[in-house]
Amino acid sequence: MSQVQTGPAQAGPSQSGIPSRGGGTGDTVFKVLTVVAASIILAVLFFVALFLVLNSLPAMTAPAETVSGGRGFWVYVLPLVIGTLISAFIALLFATPVAILVALFISHFAPQRISKGVGYTIDLLAAIPSVVYGAWGMSFFGPALVPLYQWLAKYLGFIPIFGPGVSGLGRSLLTASLVLAVMILPIITSLCREIFVQTPTLHEEAALALGATKWEMILMTVFPFARAGIVSSVMLGLGRALGETMAIALVLSPGPLTANLLDTGNNTIPAEIALNYPEAFGLRQSELIGAGLVLFVLTFLVNMFARWIVGRYSQFSGAN
Repeated sequence: MSQVQTGPAQAGPSQSGIPSRGGGTGDTVFKVLTVVAASIILAVLFFVALFLVLNSLPAMTAPAETVSGGRGFWVYVLPLVIGTLISAFIALLFATPVAILVALFISHFAPQRISKGVGYTIDLLAAIPSVVYGAWGMSFFGPALVPLYQWLAKYLGFIPIFGPGVSGLGRSLLTASLVLAVMILPIITSLCREIFVQTPTLHEEAALALGATKWEMILMTVFPFARAGIVSSVMLGLGRALGETMAIALVLSPGPLTANLLDTGNNTIPAEIALNYPEAFGLRQSELIGAGLVLFVLTFLVNMFARWIVGRYSQFSGAN
């Protein structure tokens, strides 16, 4: 008759001496706190939207001749929307490739002692207040660009965006857009750098072992892994560019919407609000709040589009 070996009974959760962590009071409290925090964010967003809608209705429903420009609210706000989009697009056009290349230099090419110094400099640029960028663009950067603008107007003036006319102080929409590019550059660079360094080392080594050059390795492993993160960083920079106020207000000399990017004229919604709201009252105040509502909706749509892009590409990562 075979003997059955017996041993000490396996200790259960209550016998092991380790307290159970599931379903405790702490989990319930933490869940309630997270729900409350999320609800506060949604409530703030709702009340901001409600304030903008209620206070902008008088301008949207007012007779056209009583609104600034005499042609109705939407005719008034459309040039501001176009100026805002143009400045943000130009800023992204210049900042995105430079930011990605700088992030690659820090994460994959520079020695450690150099990459740390460049990384600290990028973080310092992100901490500079926008009013400092605006003062720099107005007093130094804009006048320094005047010879370049004159050259562009002379040889490329047949293109509407380069002529006719050049601002004598460089206070144009192109200057404001370039200042915006400098402002969003550290944001995109910092996020891309953090994403690039998270690329799985085994994937990079496997690509190099198969005979790929360093640039080919980056194309095959780093960029696919970081694709969603790059889109997120660019969209975050776009949100900063769309909502920037003081730098645009200081650099740009506002005026009617024109195709020429080198001369005075054009304006953005944030700059229009910042320059006119302190003295506004009545219907004029409602116009500016309505412009803020349009910017609110525009930014909301841009972020929704960004989330859709990130969600579409997040199914693939370098770890798959």
